[in-house]
Amino acid sequence: MAKTTTEEPLEKQLWKSADKLRKNIDAAEYKHVVLGLIFLKYISDAFEELYDKLKAGVGEYAGADPEDKDEYKAENVFFVPEKARWSYLLSQAKQPTIGKSVDEAMDFIEKENVSLKGVLPKVYARQNLDPTSLGELIDMIGNIALGDAKARSADILGHVFEYFLGEFALAEGKKGGQFYTPRSVVELLVEMLEPYKGRVFDPCCGSGGMFVQSEEFVTEHQGKINDISIYGQESNQTTWRLAKMNLAIRGIDSSQVKWNSEGSFLNDAHKDLKADYIIANPPFNVSDWSGDLLRTDGRWKYGTPPTGNANYAWIQHFMYHLAPSGQAGFVLAKGALTSKSGGEGDIRKELVEADLIDCIVNLPAKLFLNTQIPASLWFMSRSKAALTSVSGQKLRNRAGEILFIDARNLGHLINRRTKELAKEDIDQITSTYHNWRNTDGNYEDVKGFCASASKERVAELDYVLTPGRYVGLAVEEDDFDFAERFTSLKAEFEAQLKEEAELNERIAKNLAKIELKNE
Repeated sequence: MAKTTTEEPLEKQLWKSADKLRKNIDAAEYKHVVLGLIFLKYISDAFEELYDKLKAGVGEYAGADPEDKDEYKAENVFFVPEKARWSYLLSQAKQPTIGKSVDEAMDFIEKENVSLKGVLPKVYARQNLDPTSLGELIDMIGNIALGDAKARSADILGHVFEYFLGEFALAEGKKGGQFYTPRSVVELLVEMLEPYKGRVFDPCCGSGGMFVQSEEFVTEHQGKINDISIYGQESNQTTWRLAKMNLAIRGIDSSQVKWNSEGSFLNDAHKDLKADYIIANPPFNVSDWSGDLLRTDGRWKYGTPPTGNANYAWIQHFMYHLAPSGQAGFVLAKGALTSKSGGEGDIRKELVEADLIDCIVNLPAKLFLNTQIPASLWFMSRSKAALTSVSGQKLRNRAGEILFIDARNLGHLINRRTKELAKEDIDQITSTYHNWRNTDGNYEDVKGFCASASKERVAELDYVLTPGRYVGLAVEEDDFDFAERFTSLKAEFEAQLKEEAELNERIAKNLAKIELKNE
């Protein structure tokens, strides 16, 4: 009888193969090696597809020159010189000089495509990258889209690129969170805001996940991709490069995604922009944000933020860039819901009294890779009057109301340190908000989960915005099975003990080897 096996998804197989080839290279460095190659494969595939059409010279391509750069520019395809094409690199993959060939390929592409200048990694000739492993990596990535799949290579490569971004972020742990917002959090933000149409802005855009998810949202809901335009800014140049590649591999125009080392506060790259949607995950509780140089800045309409914490500077930066009917959704440290130091409580009061806060969501712990600080989502609207949003949603008059959602009990562990929200969790939070916000919604408070509170009630609680203060305690179910819960907890504890014992055993063996060597 034949043995049946469940085949792993392509991206997981690729990750395992790529990770085996990493050897002694740190994940933070290796991600540029792998992601750069995936990007190179993408633009080479797109180029060769158009090259073949131009060479055949059929129909609209009659008389076309396949080596004419303008032909590619006209169809928004990157021009790839001969020695940068994937077919050429494959032919060189077994050579000891393959690293030098890839670095040269990156140089050739940047010289021919102005929008990629300074973006592509040139790290392949370094001594710590084994040429044999690099050749194997090129072979592996070369097999991503073969045969019938080649026509879909952009989608496949885009998905693989995004999956690898997440896996590298997990591998890097704390540092990984600096360039990557967990996909489930991005999905929740985008599903809540529904950016079908208009200008989408992220002034701390990391590797561009908010933009990719916004485009995916539009596509999944049969909207038109050209109906949204993206604007971004990033202060870390390495991360900005990842964003530019991430967007290019999706065919998303990144011309308005800017980099400067000063960052959004000191050097706002989009001073005159008024966005329809702002979606962001700014770094939590930043103390060195140069607030002392910006005490009289015009963005601080609701109060001057403290020099030792940028949270309320970010909020006001977002509001400054929001169009008259615009909406914002962003992540902040949970402490911003209650803090009073440095005048933060007064700013929060002004935001509530100005009726700008639409919804607050308390998130589960362990969602973020770079911090164990509890987080919350803020949703803000310039106008809470009855109107039709930019994307066509009919919103009811919510003046004087704020929705509070306590989602701390949602989500599931994907490893011992990290949680993620499942689709049903995202749907539960999103539908609650939309039922409360939209004219055709059917909203009701749910004890322990959600509550709609008046501005007056918020004032009574001294403008504290912690959802738990408003939603109360959940109604306990009578059918709670104590024995089942005890058995489950006991199994979890025993599994953890076993894991720790195995770890201690490995440490002991390694110490023994070291002692033998030293004798």
